[in-house]
Amino acid sequence: MTTRVSVIVPTANRPHFLRTALASIRALEAPDLAFEILVGDNGTAEETVRVAAEFGAIYLRVAESGASAARNAGLRAASGEFIAFLDDDDAWMEGHIRPHIAQLQARPDLDAVLGQVIYADYELAPFYGDPWPDFDPGQGEEMLRRMLSGWFPQIGTLVARAGMREKVGEFDPALVGGQDLDWMMRIARRRALGFQPTACVLFRGRPAGSYDALQRRRVAFDRRVFLRHAVPEWRIWKTPMAMSQAYYGTLRHFYLYFADAAEERAAQGRRGEALRAIWDAAKVFPLRTAVHLARPSPIRRAMGHIISPRRKVAPELKSAQD
Repeated sequence: MTTRVSVIVPTANRPHFLRTALASIRALEAPDLAFEILVGDNGTAEETVRVAAEFGAIYLRVAESGASAARNAGLRAASGEFIAFLDDDDAWMEGHIRPHIAQLQARPDLDAVLGQVIYADYELAPFYGDPWPDFDPGQGEEMLRRMLSGWFPQIGTLVARAGMREKVGEFDPALVGGQDLDWMMRIARRRALGFQPTACVLFRGRPAGSYDALQRRRVAFDRRVFLRHAVPEWRIWKTPMAMSQAYYGTLRHFYLYFADAAEERAAQGRRGEALRAIWDAAKVFPLRTAVHLARPSPIRRAMGHIISPRRKVAPELKSAQD
């Protein structure tokens, strides 16, 4: 018996990445498993149409911008028994899909199953060998707490029953960032999300120096997603302090990113960029930034470089000193 899975791939002007993504999906097909690939395209690259046709995908032109609109077009058109996702710059791994489906078939109480990712560089070569998460996130309230405390599952590792379209609705187009976490959170709040400890997706990183603007945009959206789901679920924490710690965990990686960026750029003499990074860190956690300016930390070291940069010695003076 063949299981039919609809795979939704949002894309925008990255046909060179898209080809790799679609090839990784087709590579898993066999007599027991067939894929209906739905490419939601809100870009302008003509080659995207040809790449979709090359892999027998259903091409969906999407007028609205954003990954939410592209994924929603795929959700509406999907006809498979299960629904899966893949971002256009990532790739599925050989062990994906079948263990998820087996768990869903054995567990009718589950709506969907998540798996693990392998982090890769910009060329999609793995650079951190262990699959993530490297812990069991549990189920029910335990998994929901994990997702509301800084664990961000990758949507490419998710396989859901087709009925999730009606049960949790579409992706929120108002969320430029975090729309995938928001959608998965809705499933988690039903206490029906499972976990499969299998490496499923090669997750492509971004080139150094290309990430700042994206991080700035995502802070506000991840904060909104946290509040949207944490406030109605406040009872899953024993104390207000525990909920506060979950909020910190949700935004912590943004703060650390900007703090480390500030120190690195200040040490390189890029004072304006370092100051911008300190400001960005302060917008994430104002009080923590103030505290870290007063104690040994990347933020304090960055400010030290900015205030008292090392003076460069002229070559002729350096020779004389030697």
